[in-house]
Amino acid sequence: MGTEKVGARIKKFREMEEISLEELAERTGLEVNFLKAVEEDGVYPSLGPLLKIARALGTRLGTFLDDTISQDPLIIRLEEREEELSILKGKDKPAALRFYSLGKGKSDRHMEPFFIEVLPESAKEKKLSSHEGEEFIVVHSGEIELIYGQEVYTLKAGDSVYYNSIVPHYLSCKGETPAKIYAVLYFPEN
Repeated sequence: MGTEKVGARIKKFREMEEISLEELAERTGLEVNFLKAVEEDGVYPSLGPLLKIARALGTRLGTFLDDTISQDPLIIRLEEREEELSILKGKDKPAALRFYSLGKGKSDRHMEPFFIEVLPESAKEKKLSSHEGEEFIVVHSGEIELIYGQEVYTLKAGDSVYYNSIVPHYLSCKGETPAKIYAVLYFPEN
């Protein structure tokens, strides 16, 4: 499973559970065509839909990112870091965010740590999302714009933010230079 993309893992998991695309659409409230794009084309507009899919399949988001072996302690060397998923606005559009899982391999984890490249493309369409849980972000380089509810914040290198994900939010790159962040996401089990 290590080299498979997230969409292929979701499809494999759905088929193992003998759940049709139509049934998954019903459980998640997401469109069948969208789910098909997630499985076949790796289209993820935000983490919210992935979380809904995980919940509908009775698992956690990390299941789609994991290898089968659990390591403790888990150490990810910089040169071993691999892109795990990209947030795309559509099949043939450039990536807006590139996620590198820093927890992949620790299958009993309760948090999802990521290194994320936030590309200028992310500022094009600011669609707020909300989901259960919390997020903690530290800006490594560049500038980030965070829309959180009715407020807009600019974060620079060294700044951090901790917020409840249930409040509608959107994170994007500010300016034409890509930004890099470390993010830890927590999703309650139910």
